[in-house]
Amino acid sequence: MNSNPMYMEYVDDADPEPSARRRGWRVLGWVSIGLSVVMVAGSLTAYGVYRKAMGNISHEDANALLGPNRPKKLNSAMNILLLGSDTRAGAGNAKYGRSMTKEPPRSDTMILLHLSPGGGQAIGISFPRDLMIPIPSCKLKNGRSTAAQSVGQINSSFTLGGASCVIKTIEGFTNIKIDHFMQVDFNGFKAITEAVGGVPVCLPKSVNDPQSKLRLSKGRHVIKGETALAYVRNRKGLGNGSDTDRIKRQQKFMGALANQAMSAGVLSNPSKLLSLMNATTKSLTTDDELTPQVMMRIAQGMQGMTSGKLRFVTVPWGAYAPDPNRVALRQPAADQFFSSIRNDRAVPTEPKPTAGTAPKIPPSQVRVRVYNASGISGQAKRVADDLEQQGFHVTVGGNMSTTQTSRVMYGAGAEQHAQTLNALVPNAPQPAARTGGTPGVVDLVLGSNWTSLKNSKSGGIPTQEGEIKATDDICKE
Repeated sequence: MNSNPMYMEYVDDADPEPSARRRGWRVLGWVSIGLSVVMVAGSLTAYGVYRKAMGNISHEDANALLGPNRPKKLNSAMNILLLGSDTRAGAGNAKYGRSMTKEPPRSDTMILLHLSPGGGQAIGISFPRDLMIPIPSCKLKNGRSTAAQSVGQINSSFTLGGASCVIKTIEGFTNIKIDHFMQVDFNGFKAITEAVGGVPVCLPKSVNDPQSKLRLSKGRHVIKGETALAYVRNRKGLGNGSDTDRIKRQQKFMGALANQAMSAGVLSNPSKLLSLMNATTKSLTTDDELTPQVMMRIAQGMQGMTSGKLRFVTVPWGAYAPDPNRVALRQPAADQFFSSIRNDRAVPTEPKPTAGTAPKIPPSQVRVRVYNASGISGQAKRVADDLEQQGFHVTVGGNMSTTQTSRVMYGAGAEQHAQTLNALVPNAPQPAARTGGTPGVVDLVLGSNWTSLKNSKSGGIPTQEGEIKATDDICKE
């Protein structure tokens, strides 16, 4: 059994060997899922014109299967579960593994799309297919229920009970209320890449793989149709084979797809948009409450959305002790991350200074150096990225001995600058002068109590290790 979570696996057009029958092609759902992001965040006017295309979508009554005992919503954020199904139903899907046409479909691609209040940010949260978590009892369409499991592989929840069972499973261990779901297969993949005019990718080396028929030289390419299909099917010629590398490559492809659709005139071109929506909706299933009217309201709330505000992360995960081929949530980082999603608030407006008070130093005039005393690897870099989004000039100072309380210190002449930063640090004491500090520089020390910046431009959700933005350079390491 392959231990790589959310791995890509090539399946020949011929029937697979019995030993490979349960694996299949794991990740084409990523591509159509990227288009789900586009549908939510796209042009409202164009959406209204092509609303007829929504008639292609299939619907399921998820609420009837989930019942009333679900997490409470704490804000006006929207959480949409995006599922990629590896079903072989239909001629277009069957050729990627004919012997699997009668097997129950699996969903090895699970992404929770979190739309922050106010429509300013969106984050796609990936769940590794091999993640071991509790699987609850799930009600089926035939009235029966599945047996609960104290621990099971997350992608098995879809095979056991479909989309509603995945929702119940994820809500159970995250305590995040999921509002809607979108489920796609890979039947329309080639049409989608054609509709957006191709997707940019970057190859670190030349690839000539006769199995997937992928033949591309080293460097940047814009691929579509059969070439794009071969790219996402390839499992041997790309990357270093590590779990992290595979996940990042998948996220980069989806981000590039969304960026292409949102920035290349697709959403404002009637012909291109109609082709895109037809390609997407023909292979889409949603809950019956995600109607065209609801999609329109979501689109209204996302009018300011750009691809630069679209982020992709993987839930904090690590080794699963009983089985090296599986992974587990990494604690306490996972619970802290889920808490930041649950408590995401609209970014408050900046208060105007009152008469008689000293003018506030703007972030653009504040030089900050971030030190990591939290004991969590990579924390300083993630916070530095958040501060840069706020407009601060930031460098990473390195690691310090672990301490509990986060604090702000300052060098000579930077007392007012420190107050600007301190206003964004939760539960921080008043800034203190730092003996030997650099003149004009504010130092932020991250303790173990660190959560996230107040008034964060990342929607109140701290930057995560290894996260990817849709606007990232596709050749970026």
